[in-house]
Amino acid sequence: MMAPIDRVKDLSERQRDMLHFIVSFFRLHKFPPSIREIGEKVGISSTSVVSYNLKKLVDEELLQRQPDVSRGLSINWERLREFGLANGDDGSNEFTSALAVVEERSARPGFHLVPILGHIAAGEPIRVEARDAASAEDVIEMAEGLLGNTEQLFALRVKGDSMIDASVLDGDIVILRQQETANDGDMVAAWIIDEEETTLKYLYREGRNVRLQPANPNPTYQPIIKPANKVRINGKVVSVIRVMQKAQRF
Repeated sequence: MMAPIDRVKDLSERQRDMLHFIVSFFRLHKFPPSIREIGEKVGISSTSVVSYNLKKLVDEELLQRQPDVSRGLSINWERLREFGLANGDDGSNEFTSALAVVEERSARPGFHLVPILGHIAAGEPIRVEARDAASAEDVIEMAEGLLGNTEQLFALRVKGDSMIDASVLDGDIVILRQQETANDGDMVAAWIIDEEETTLKYLYREGRNVRLQPANPNPTYQPIIKPANKVRINGKVVSVIRVMQKAQRF
């Protein structure tokens, strides 16, 4: 049972509500809420206002935040206990990561387990969905010979068909290497900062802008052009796993 959060004198009522929700959400789901989920819970429609209030919780060392990562919040349980906001052992100082889940499982000799972190859009940008760390579908076993360097790999399920000319279909799984840089022409997971959404596209730099290029001849799929400082690279695609769709019966 949490003691009254009013002991944190410098927090506003809104910030207290946000902290209550984040802690409760984490205890229930074992991963943190998204910015939009926090805003919906406390009645804030602007993601920038949510971010402003989260900064206060970070400044108080109650939370840590990776602003360019979907659901990139972690709870400082030790700090919460210092304020009398948590009793007993609530977990580690960081939420359970998919990489930690992989470390607890074992693969067959010659294979490597890659965590599936959620979905990515091959079309209009979407929010990356959180994975359920307890689900057996959170990892995919890959032959090490197909991957080369197996460090910092993760997987995402593809939604949409804007990359069909790159042989990436709706429902496929892409294997990415976590990295913040990429070369022109690389297929990347690009985080669009202002929209807090991510997309799968080819990367091209054009002066001060970045062009995120689809691979579909349909004219409805247009490049996404953003200032370079508004786009973060979360990973480069190193492999694509074709997921066969079941045949429909008539």
